[in-house]
Amino acid sequence: MRSLVRKQMSHDAGDPARWLRALRSVFGERMIALLLGLAVMLVPALPAGSSDAPDFDAMLREIDSLGEFNDQDFSGVYTIVSQVPGQDDEVTQARLFRRDRADQFVLIILQPRIQRGQGYLRTDDTVYFYDPESRRFERTTVRDSIQGTDAQNRDLVRGSLAEDYRVVDWEIGSLGNYETYILDLEATETGLDYDRIKLWVRTDRAVVLREENYSVSGRLLRTLLFPRYATVGGRAVPSQILIVDNINEGERTQITLRDPSVASIPDSVFTRAYLERVSR
Repeated sequence: MRSLVRKQMSHDAGDPARWLRALRSVFGERMIALLLGLAVMLVPALPAGSSDAPDFDAMLREIDSLGEFNDQDFSGVYTIVSQVPGQDDEVTQARLFRRDRADQFVLIILQPRIQRGQGYLRTDDTVYFYDPESRRFERTTVRDSIQGTDAQNRDLVRGSLAEDYRVVDWEIGSLGNYETYILDLEATETGLDYDRIKLWVRTDRAVVLREENYSVSGRLLRTLLFPRYATVGGRAVPSQILIVDNINEGERTQITLRDPSVASIPDSVFTRAYLERVSR
């Protein structure tokens, strides 16, 4: 048998198809399938820590830097459309002022009329909500929703993935026409907005196309899609964000950006006095 196999394989070695037919004639179809299956199993998987893996720390820093305006101010008008099954769409319009180098922002509600003048202020690592009717400032967080929608303050302002999260797993995938890295991120400390985040990042450029937010128990809370970006001051800013509420079935929110600018903003804008003045 061994001499027959060696003779037949030697004769057909230059022709892969004939070589495979020779194996089948000797061992049979089932044995060939088993051998091929074992061969696949013996190919080692590429571990996350492999030398061929991308530098994910650098990738997270690049994602952060693409959306940061550390050397200039940023402003724009956002329209937030919230959809709840069985209800009319709710439309909120707000003007955002950002000063990333000082970790400050002001968000002023323009529409609907009943909420006009309400706003958010971040200064000294604290976020405040201002209600012109009561003329009071109340502490809040960047994770709090904007006017009861699925949109959160964190969706519109600078984040810090590189500082707050680490990549614990990854794989190559695709989304639409783009090849992506699918990154599983774990919070580096307690008290962050989400304990786990999953990102779909383009392989040709560190641009996030999809994000999933998870609770500490692993429950999927929100899914965000970023179909469009605008280039503003050399930075990439999402100009359209689609948010799916994975807890309340059918609830969705769409955020669109218009009139983005990197014009200088007066220091007085990032104060309580400014919110009080513009709400009158």
